[in-house]
Amino acid sequence: MGTAPDTSTRGSAVNTSALLSLSSATPGTFTSVPTPSFTSTHVRDRTRKSTGKSTRESGRRTPARRAAAPLAATAAALLLCGPLAAAPAHAADQPGGATDAVKPPAHMSTVGGKRLGRPGTQVDPKAGAPALPKELSGKSWLVADAESGDVLASHNAHWRLPPASTLKMLFADTLLPKMPKTKTHKVQLSDLEGMGEGSSLVGVKENYTYSVHDLWLGVFLRSGNDAVHVLSAMNGGVPATVREMQAHAKHLNARDTHVVTPDGYDEEGQVSSAYDLTLFARSGLQKADFREYCSTATAQFPGTFEKGKKKRSSFGIQNTNRLLTGFGVAPYKGIAGVKNGNTTNAGATFTGVAQRGNRVLLVTVMNPQEKEANEVYKETARLFDWGFKAAGSVNPVGTLVRPGAAGASHPSDGGENGHKHAQASVSTDDGGSGGAWTAVGIAGGSLALLGAVAFGVHRRWPLPELARRRSRD
Repeated sequence: MGTAPDTSTRGSAVNTSALLSLSSATPGTFTSVPTPSFTSTHVRDRTRKSTGKSTRESGRRTPARRAAAPLAATAAALLLCGPLAAAPAHAADQPGGATDAVKPPAHMSTVGGKRLGRPGTQVDPKAGAPALPKELSGKSWLVADAESGDVLASHNAHWRLPPASTLKMLFADTLLPKMPKTKTHKVQLSDLEGMGEGSSLVGVKENYTYSVHDLWLGVFLRSGNDAVHVLSAMNGGVPATVREMQAHAKHLNARDTHVVTPDGYDEEGQVSSAYDLTLFARSGLQKADFREYCSTATAQFPGTFEKGKKKRSSFGIQNTNRLLTGFGVAPYKGIAGVKNGNTTNAGATFTGVAQRGNRVLLVTVMNPQEKEANEVYKETARLFDWGFKAAGSVNPVGTLVRPGAAGASHPSDGGENGHKHAQASVSTDDGGSGGAWTAVGIAGGSLALLGAVAFGVHRRWPLPELARRRSRD
């Protein structure tokens, strides 16, 4: 989101010297180096032209015809300055500007259960269940148990809305298994062509070599569209990558999603839903590399070769997920990812995963209408709080279906019978994504596998060290 670190991120729960046991990145203090030249003039001249409306990507408001590079350089300069006592909230942190209809469609997809296709809030409380938070303004949101797939509550779950950079979860889930992190690539000018004006950038520069690991850090931490385009070029180009993403969304039974760009930049017809974004997160989190990258708070990114020096410089980057870093909003207890986004059409979007005790929840919020800075994170935190309190005291209103053709045979109703029908069909998948999840407990600072969920164990995925430490805060 183009934010600068402040003193609250140092010596606290996000201490960079002891961040993530699963991360191969080396978080550390931000290295002060000259601001890198992010893209050449040629690349800037060839970026996609917007439709004449202002577009902001991942938290920045940018006039339609302003070049991307100067803004990215400004953001990097803030990061390179080291810890700041305070930083003002960016105007672009406020959601808004959506061009879709004010009201959700009367009839939406019923994948996961009939109730999920109804407009409005869906919740089925038992006696003594906590009430949902009143301060919720998201156009769409969903709270789900990450392991069982139970949807505990939702609001317009299948409303097809612009996804912004949360679509990068699908991008990562599609491409991560295809490229070893040690593979390197020398960036060509053509690799960086086609990015939307005002795109968020991590600082990839043509004629420099980057590892796949470096590029994924750029995607997850800085939501870098430049890193996305280079990885897409390594995958055969943007059109091929878009086709693969669409095919993978279909495999995951994410039927609300239409992919136009791999980076989530606003384009006509590019949509997803809170339900689909939660499916992407759930699938991605079953991959160790995905968990590592989305839970990394800070890292060093390769820079340039300075004049007269043989060693390549690097500069600090910070995750734009504010519930993870604690910048501008309190870090959430037990948070371990996943991905945020912000564009003109999408407003603010966010999918997060968090753990308390034996419970792991996924929450997605799309386009809060409350015009407060960091509102998407505040509403996500409220829904997490409710979900942890409500678990066991609400009947599921639907389920996160498993991948494949069998998963597409979703239940005919959204109550307990439909949930049992969907979960009973869970079986071993082909290893890509999906399958049942094991419960992951946190006790005494160590992970304890607590056995299988109802219909069999096919995959284990301990959440990172950040979740373990934050659960004790």
